[in-house]
Amino acid sequence: MNRLFTLLIVAAMVGGIAVGAWCNQHFQDPAQIKEIVGWFKVVTDVFLRLIKMIIAPLVFSTLVAGIAHMGDAGSVGRVGAKTMLWFVSASLVSLLLGLAMVHLLQPGVGLTLPVPDAAAATVDTAKFTLQEFITHVFPKSIFEAMANNEILQIVVFSIFIGVAVASLDDKAPQILTLVEQLAAIMLKVTGYVMRLAPLAIFAALAATVTQYGVEILTIYAKFIGGFYLSLGVLWATLALAGLLFVGPRIFRLLASVWQPTLLAFGTASSEAAYPRTLEALQKFGVSRKVASFVLPLGYSFNLDGSMMYCTFATLFIAQIYGIEMSISQQITMLLLLMVTSKGMAGVPRASLVVIAATLAYFKLPEAGLALILAVDQVLDMGRSATNVVGNSVAAAVVAKWEGQLETPEPDAAKAQG
Repeated sequence: MNRLFTLLIVAAMVGGIAVGAWCNQHFQDPAQIKEIVGWFKVVTDVFLRLIKMIIAPLVFSTLVAGIAHMGDAGSVGRVGAKTMLWFVSASLVSLLLGLAMVHLLQPGVGLTLPVPDAAAATVDTAKFTLQEFITHVFPKSIFEAMANNEILQIVVFSIFIGVAVASLDDKAPQILTLVEQLAAIMLKVTGYVMRLAPLAIFAALAATVTQYGVEILTIYAKFIGGFYLSLGVLWATLALAGLLFVGPRIFRLLASVWQPTLLAFGTASSEAAYPRTLEALQKFGVSRKVASFVLPLGYSFNLDGSMMYCTFATLFIAQIYGIEMSISQQITMLLLLMVTSKGMAGVPRASLVVIAATLAYFKLPEAGLALILAVDQVLDMGRSATNVVGNSVAAAVVAKWEGQLETPEPDAAKAQG
């Protein structure tokens, strides 16, 4: 299914570019081009509406379920605390690197698309103040917050509910079960929505190339190239952090997880590489106890590649539309992404959902999501591979801290744990 889906994505990308180029060459009348682009945008608008439809229930259910079960992670005490400390630190570094690199490379500068009419009235980056932000964080009504997709307000409410459920021990099993079932249902619904991605990608590329010509591909090349360069910087940062805490053996670790990393890159799924990553970590010397705890938790709380993409892509969209975001807004964005990404880590193409929520919160044009959607599959491959590397380094560091990083004999590696 993954291979077929990837082929469909590639076919949609090629087909969208070809159809868009043909339309751009054969239709010169602006009215005709606007009409054609409008029909293409019907498809992408429906897809974006479906993504917006799932944001509120998805954030609420996955975040409440995750926080309610954090008591289980807390019960392991020292290992859990050290693991979460590393995850939070790595996530913050990834977000900051994405922010720094997108400012340094400026991949969206040079195009300056007009802000869509629907968004023009709501895009206002000057009136944002710290006082307004603090007040706005807390919802007057959770129903109002969900109706307006006020993501941060939903997060605050979800945190309260999750902590309350966790503190009640077994006093609210029905509520926890209901939330878990809702989360499972929303994940399934998200999967259904994401199956429409090839069609949406085709329409997004066709509309963009029809309207702006093949020159838009230069911007895409800058975006893709800049992001992969940023991933390279992140890999180097992870290796340096591993070197500081684990020592020179970290390079052996990177060599050990090369195969699962390639698998994640080829399938655009870090979860697909989980079994081989677990095996490679144990062969490297990470105890089974630590590896079996850190790795699954990492797939929910330590997706370094995806975290970097969220800041990189959001600022790229702002650059494309010539929208300046203040320092306070960018700091708020980091905090918002830090929390919301944790609640949706198991979601197919979670980055798109997180970015959609971020765009809505800052009133940035949601049409920008259609632009990055066109090349998201290419970027998802790099994100997934980076997630494997980040979780592997995390497992090795925690094992080192716990004194459970061994040097297995060549023939005894499988017997470990």
